[in-house]
Amino acid sequence: MQRSLAPLILALAAAPAALSVVVPTAPVAAQQASSDLTQVNAYIRGVTTLTADFTQTDRSGQTLTGKLTLKQPGKIRFQYQKGVPLLIVGDGKALTMIDYEVRQVQRWPIGNSPLGALLDPNKDLSKYGKVVPTGDPSILSIEARDPKRPEYGTITMIFKRNASGPAGLQLYGWVALDSQNNRTAVRLSNHVYGAPVADSAFRWTDPRPKGRSAGG
Repeated sequence: MQRSLAPLILALAAAPAALSVVVPTAPVAAQQASSDLTQVNAYIRGVTTLTADFTQTDRSGQTLTGKLTLKQPGKIRFQYQKGVPLLIVGDGKALTMIDYEVRQVQRWPIGNSPLGALLDPNKDLSKYGKVVPTGDPSILSIEARDPKRPEYGTITMIFKRNASGPAGLQLYGWVALDSQNNRTAVRLSNHVYGAPVADSAFRWTDPRPKGRSAGG
Protein backbone atom coordinates (compact mmCIF):
# COMPACT_ATOMS: atom_id res chain seq x y z
CA MET A 1 0.00 0.00 0.00
CA GLN A 2 1.58 3.25 -1.12
CA ARG A 3 1.35 6.01 1.45
CA SER A 4 1.28 8.54 -1.38
CA LEU A 5 -2.36 7.61 -1.92
CA ALA A 6 -3.47 9.56 1.13
CA PRO A 7 -2.84 13.11 -0.15
CA LEU A 8 -4.10 12.12 -3.57
CA ILE A 9 -7.36 10.86 -2.17
CA LEU A 10 -7.70 13.88 0.11
CA ALA A 11 -7.39 16.15 -2.89
CA LEU A 12 -9.44 13.91 -5.19
CA ALA A 13 -7.44 15.46 -8.00
CA ALA A 14 -7.77 14.26 -11.56
CA ALA A 15 -5.70 13.98 -14.73
CA PRO A 16 -7.39 15.63 -17.73
CA ALA A 17 -5.86 13.17 -20.20
CA ALA A 18 -7.74 10.34 -18.56
CA LEU A 19 -11.04 11.95 -19.55
CA SER A 20 -9.93 12.79 -23.10
CA VAL A 21 -11.06 16.41 -23.02
CA VAL A 22 -10.23 18.34 -26.19
CA VAL A 23 -10.03 22.11 -25.88
CA PRO A 24 -10.77 24.01 -29.11
CA THR A 25 -9.55 27.50 -29.82
CA ALA A 26 -13.00 29.04 -30.30
CA PRO A 27 -14.46 30.58 -27.13
CA VAL A 28 -17.76 29.39 -25.72
CA ALA A 29 -20.58 31.89 -26.27
CA ALA A 30 -21.56 33.64 -23.05
CA GLN A 31 -25.22 32.76 -23.47
CA GLN A 32 -24.50 29.07 -24.00
CA ALA A 33 -22.09 29.05 -21.06
CA SER A 34 -24.76 30.51 -18.79
CA SER A 35 -27.24 27.90 -19.99
CA ASP A 36 -24.75 25.09 -19.36
CA LEU A 37 -24.02 26.30 -15.82
CA THR A 38 -27.75 26.48 -15.13
CA GLN A 39 -28.16 22.92 -16.41
CA VAL A 40 -25.38 21.61 -14.15
CA ASN A 41 -26.92 23.43 -11.18
CA ALA A 42 -30.20 21.70 -12.01
CA TYR A 43 -28.43 18.33 -12.19
CA ILE A 44 -26.83 18.73 -8.76
CA ARG A 45 -30.12 19.84 -7.25
CA GLY A 46 -32.02 17.07 -9.03
CA VAL A 47 -29.92 14.19 -7.70
CA THR A 48 -31.45 12.79 -4.52
CA THR A 49 -29.26 9.67 -4.45
CA LEU A 50 -26.65 8.18 -6.75
CA THR A 51 -24.71 4.94 -6.67
CA ALA A 52 -22.02 4.14 -9.21
CA ASP A 53 -18.84 2.19 -9.71
CA PHE A 54 -15.73 4.35 -9.80
CA THR A 55 -12.22 4.03 -11.16
CA GLN A 56 -9.56 6.31 -9.69
CA THR A 57 -6.20 6.74 -11.39
CA ASP A 58 -3.39 8.88 -9.99
CA ARG A 59 -0.75 10.70 -11.98
CA SER A 60 1.66 7.77 -11.64
CA GLY A 61 -0.85 5.47 -13.32
CA GLN A 62 -1.92 3.55 -10.24
CA THR A 63 -5.60 2.61 -10.46
CA LEU A 64 -8.10 1.78 -7.73
CA THR A 65 -11.74 0.84 -8.08
CA GLY A 66 -14.71 0.87 -5.77
CA LYS A 67 -18.29 1.88 -5.13
CA LEU A 68 -19.54 5.45 -4.76
CA THR A 69 -22.72 6.22 -2.82
CA LEU A 70 -24.10 9.77 -2.74
CA LYS A 71 -27.11 11.22 -0.96
CA GLN A 72 -27.89 14.91 -1.04
CA PRO A 73 -27.26 17.13 0.70
CA GLY A 74 -23.60 16.45 1.38
CA LYS A 75 -23.44 12.71 2.06
CA ILE A 76 -20.98 10.60 0.09
CA ARG A 77 -19.05 7.35 0.54
CA PHE A 78 -16.09 5.98 -1.40
CA GLN A 79 -15.83 2.29 -0.61
CA TYR A 80 -12.55 1.07 -2.13
CA GLN A 81 -11.84 -2.36 -3.56
CA LYS A 82 -11.01 -5.27 -1.32
CA GLY A 83 -7.49 -5.01 0.06
CA VAL A 84 -7.40 -1.19 0.09
CA PRO A 85 -7.70 -0.14 3.76
CA LEU A 86 -9.04 3.34 3.02
CA LEU A 87 -12.53 4.78 3.30
CA ILE A 88 -13.85 8.29 2.59
CA VAL A 89 -17.20 9.32 4.06
CA GLY A 90 -19.06 12.64 3.95
CA ASP A 91 -21.80 13.07 6.55
CA GLY A 92 -23.32 16.29 5.24
CA LYS A 93 -20.94 18.62 7.07
CA ALA A 94 -17.45 17.14 6.83
CA LEU A 95 -15.44 14.64 4.85
CA THR A 96 -13.60 11.98 6.81
CA MET A 97 -10.78 9.79 5.52
CA ILE A 98 -10.17 6.64 7.52
CA ASP A 99 -6.94 4.69 7.01
CA TYR A 100 -7.47 1.34 8.70
CA GLU A 101 -3.92 0.21 8.00
CA VAL A 102 -2.32 2.85 10.22
CA ARG A 103 -5.43 3.60 12.33
CA GLN A 104 -5.58 7.24 11.36
CA VAL A 105 -8.61 9.48 10.85
CA GLN A 106 -8.55 12.85 9.09
CA ARG A 107 -11.55 15.15 8.90
CA TRP A 108 -12.14 18.46 7.13
CA PRO A 109 -15.17 20.60 6.13
CA ILE A 110 -16.84 19.59 2.88
CA GLY A 111 -16.56 23.20 1.72
CA ASN A 112 -12.77 22.96 1.92
CA SER A 113 -12.69 20.12 -0.60
CA PRO A 114 -13.05 20.25 -4.38
CA LEU A 115 -15.97 17.85 -3.90
CA GLY A 116 -17.92 20.66 -2.26
CA ALA A 117 -19.07 21.72 -5.72
CA LEU A 118 -20.90 18.39 -6.11
CA LEU A 119 -22.17 18.07 -2.56
CA ASP A 120 -23.83 21.43 -1.91
CA PRO A 121 -27.04 21.87 -3.94
CA ASN A 122 -27.36 25.42 -2.63
CA LYS A 123 -24.20 26.64 -4.33
CA ASP A 124 -24.59 28.74 -7.46
CA LEU A 125 -22.05 27.62 -10.05
CA SER A 126 -22.41 30.89 -11.95
CA LYS A 127 -20.50 32.57 -9.11
CA TYR A 128 -17.47 30.26 -9.04
CA GLY A 129 -17.70 28.00 -12.07
CA LYS A 130 -16.93 28.32 -15.77
CA VAL A 131 -17.49 26.24 -18.86
CA VAL A 132 -14.40 24.56 -20.31
CA PRO A 133 -14.74 23.98 -24.08
CA THR A 134 -14.54 20.29 -25.02
CA GLY A 135 -15.00 20.36 -28.78
CA ASP A 136 -17.77 17.76 -28.39
CA PRO A 137 -21.39 18.99 -28.08
CA SER A 138 -22.33 15.83 -26.19
CA ILE A 139 -19.76 16.52 -23.43
CA LEU A 140 -20.10 19.33 -20.91
CA SER A 141 -17.15 20.35 -18.73
CA ILE A 142 -17.43 22.76 -15.79
CA GLU A 143 -14.45 23.99 -13.79
CA ALA A 144 -15.20 25.13 -10.25
CA ARG A 145 -12.86 26.85 -7.81
CA ASP A 146 -12.93 29.59 -5.21
CA PRO A 147 -10.48 32.31 -6.31
CA LYS A 148 -10.35 33.55 -2.73
CA ARG A 149 -9.43 30.07 -1.43
CA PRO A 150 -6.92 28.53 -3.87
CA GLU A 151 -5.89 26.04 -1.18
CA TYR A 152 -9.28 24.35 -1.62
CA GLY A 153 -8.22 23.20 -5.10
CA THR A 154 -10.01 23.02 -8.42
CA ILE A 155 -12.50 20.48 -9.69
CA THR A 156 -13.58 20.09 -13.31
CA MET A 157 -16.78 18.08 -13.57
CA ILE A 158 -17.34 16.14 -16.78
CA PHE A 159 -20.91 15.42 -17.88
CA LYS A 160 -22.40 13.57 -20.82
CA ARG A 161 -25.64 14.90 -22.19
CA ASN A 162 -28.18 12.15 -21.55
CA ALA A 163 -31.91 12.72 -21.72
CA SER A 164 -32.57 9.99 -19.15
CA GLY A 165 -30.35 11.60 -16.47
CA PRO A 166 -31.28 14.37 -14.02
CA ALA A 167 -31.60 17.67 -15.93
CA GLY A 168 -30.57 15.77 -19.05
CA LEU A 169 -27.04 15.04 -17.82
CA GLN A 170 -24.96 12.11 -16.64
CA LEU A 171 -21.92 12.69 -14.41
CA TYR A 172 -19.01 11.00 -16.18
CA GLY A 173 -16.32 11.89 -13.67
CA TRP A 174 -14.26 14.79 -12.46
CA VAL A 175 -10.89 16.42 -12.88
CA ALA A 176 -9.40 18.10 -9.82
CA LEU A 177 -6.13 19.64 -8.82
CA ASP A 178 -5.07 20.54 -5.29
CA SER A 179 -2.77 23.35 -4.24
CA GLN A 180 0.17 20.91 -4.19
CA ASN A 181 -0.53 19.88 -7.82
CA ASN A 182 -1.62 16.37 -6.86
CA ARG A 183 -3.71 14.93 -9.68
CA THR A 184 -6.01 11.88 -10.01
CA ALA A 185 -8.78 10.82 -12.41
CA VAL A 186 -12.14 9.60 -11.14
CA ARG A 187 -14.48 8.02 -13.67
CA LEU A 188 -17.99 6.73 -12.93
CA SER A 189 -20.01 3.93 -14.52
CA ASN A 190 -23.18 1.92 -13.86
CA HIS A 191 -25.08 4.91 -12.47
CA VAL A 192 -28.28 4.34 -10.48
CA TYR A 193 -30.31 7.41 -9.50
CA GLY A 194 -33.04 7.75 -6.90
CA ALA A 195 -32.67 4.36 -5.19
CA PRO A 196 -33.25 4.32 -1.42
CA VAL A 197 -30.01 4.90 0.53
CA ALA A 198 -30.04 4.63 4.32
CA ASP A 199 -28.15 7.21 6.39
CA SER A 200 -26.29 4.29 7.96
CA ALA A 201 -24.33 4.02 4.69
CA PHE A 202 -22.40 7.10 5.78
CA ARG A 203 -21.26 5.75 9.12
CA TRP A 204 -17.87 4.20 9.73
CA THR A 205 -15.95 2.21 12.27
CA ASP A 206 -13.27 4.15 14.14
CA PRO A 207 -9.95 2.25 14.06
CA ARG A 208 -8.28 4.41 16.70
CA PRO A 209 -7.67 3.15 20.25
CA LYS A 210 -10.67 3.27 22.57
CA GLY A 211 -11.21 6.61 24.19
CA ARG A 212 -11.03 8.54 20.91
CA SER A 213 -14.15 9.95 19.26
CA ALA A 214 -16.22 7.40 17.35
CA GLY A 215 -17.26 7.87 13.75
CA GLY A 216 -20.98 7.47 14.28
